[in-house]
Amino acid sequence: MSREKLLLNGTECISMKSKRRNLNSATKLNKEPNLSRTHAPADLSPLDWQRGLRRQFGREQAFGLENLSSEPFFSEFRISNPVSKSSYRVAIRGLGPGGNFCSCPDYATSELGTCKHIEFTLARLVKKRGAKTAFARGYQPAFSELYLRNDGKRRVHFRAGSDCPPAVSEAAADLFDADRNGMLPEERFGELEHFMTTVSKCGHELRAYDDALDFVAGRRDADRRAAKLAQLFPRGAADPKLLALLKAPLYPYQAEGALFAVRAGRALIGDDMGLGKTIQAIAATEILARHFGVSKVLVICPTSLKYQWQSEITRFSRRQGENAAHVINGGRAQRQKDYTLDDFCKITNYEKLKPDLDMIAAWAPELVIVDEAQRVKNWNTIAARALKRIDSAYAMVLTGTPLENKLEELISIVQFVDQHRLGPTWKLLHEHQVQDEAGRVTGYTGLEKVGQTLAPVMIRRRKSEVLRQLPSRTDQNLLVPMTEMADALSPGKRRRGSKNSPSLAQDEVPLGQGPAAADLCPAEHAHVMQQHLSAGP
Repeated sequence: MSREKLLLNGTECISMKSKRRNLNSATKLNKEPNLSRTHAPADLSPLDWQRGLRRQFGREQAFGLENLSSEPFFSEFRISNPVSKSSYRVAIRGLGPGGNFCSCPDYATSELGTCKHIEFTLARLVKKRGAKTAFARGYQPAFSELYLRNDGKRRVHFRAGSDCPPAVSEAAADLFDADRNGMLPEERFGELEHFMTTVSKCGHELRAYDDALDFVAGRRDADRRAAKLAQLFPRGAADPKLLALLKAPLYPYQAEGALFAVRAGRALIGDDMGLGKTIQAIAATEILARHFGVSKVLVICPTSLKYQWQSEITRFSRRQGENAAHVINGGRAQRQKDYTLDDFCKITNYEKLKPDLDMIAAWAPELVIVDEAQRVKNWNTIAARALKRIDSAYAMVLTGTPLENKLEELISIVQFVDQHRLGPTWKLLHEHQVQDEAGRVTGYTGLEKVGQTLAPVMIRRRKSEVLRQLPSRTDQNLLVPMTEMADALSPGKRRRGSKNSPSLAQDEVPLGQGPAAADLCPAEHAHVMQQHLSAGP
């Protein structure tokens, strides 16, 4: 073979290798396209797009990874973020979505069965020697597991271990649905405790994870609460015992709202302004305190309403003394002292949530009441993020405007009540937002479905719906004396006797008219105007 031929062959070989490398690179790019965070590709479903985004973002991170056991692949890991200083627990059970777990909020609410922390961990693990064989063999622990899957809907599942004894296998086959990966039907939640007792008697190790047990406990508590309310108030909102609950009798719709809040456990009261959301919350609080063991209540409201809440609790409830309702004020040292006091109710404002989170957590309120909740309609505010870190068994959110302009506002408020109620934000917006060709939101569709979804946790009545239950309107004219400056600038004094400006007495100006109103702050002006226009319940 000639030298020219060898060179030609060499050139051809080099050219072929170059083409092969380019082909392989193109294939990899096709497998892992760079996804846009704002627009879904036409060839991907919203579900696959969201999972792909988390996979893409997770593999770009420089998180810390710590294995918490000796098992190299199917283990629990601590993932730490050096930027935010936060860390989460990740459990790896396979490569696919659904079977793994992360303690981060995104995993809990996205219904994707994955998150950036899980994807980061998997990306690191698959590069290790033996990973391909281990993941092909699958997760085969000696112990059995009771865990929560979160891929589309939260469900409790059972996974039998390799050492699972026959008695446990038989009991599991009877209780869990083998055709649905060992899923526990919701109507059989009450039988789980007996199953766990059977496993314990057999001496077999069953790892029941907290999120699964909390999910089951929450559903069972709701059933018990509903049964006890039916026993306590058999006639519902018309039950005469509700009339004596507070110092002032409740109107029927208010009694209905109080019972609704207790039955739901965590509820949103979205009645129109003036229908008495505060008294409904106080009534629900008294029911929870007398019959469900609540002894620590935290009220969160705007600063201007703190003493009004204290006054209303004293006025309507039958609680006496300083410990009935305590307003949190002062510097941090004073607030620390206030949180150590044995109060039934503590009242704080939104601005103090973030700096006081540690003290609130130590006090551990069982019921949190959030007034004027439109303050947290933006998830990115400091107050909203701090509020959603407060843990309590019961919650009541009060707002006259649960939805003003954007669907995202409602999402933020509802997330504190029940972070799973509306499902993941990406899915909700995909189903209900209407966008133009440029991707701008032009409206919403199918909002009646959102209302149906919220029905178990939100009650909203308009004045027109309960008008017949309200007393007759009382009008009261209040005459406000003018200040010296207002008197000097009064049109009546400057142009007294003018045809176009009838004269008024110096010390008498109709409420809300004239310069005197300018001396009132907005809150005072609104309060006086409301008294003038009508005296509601």
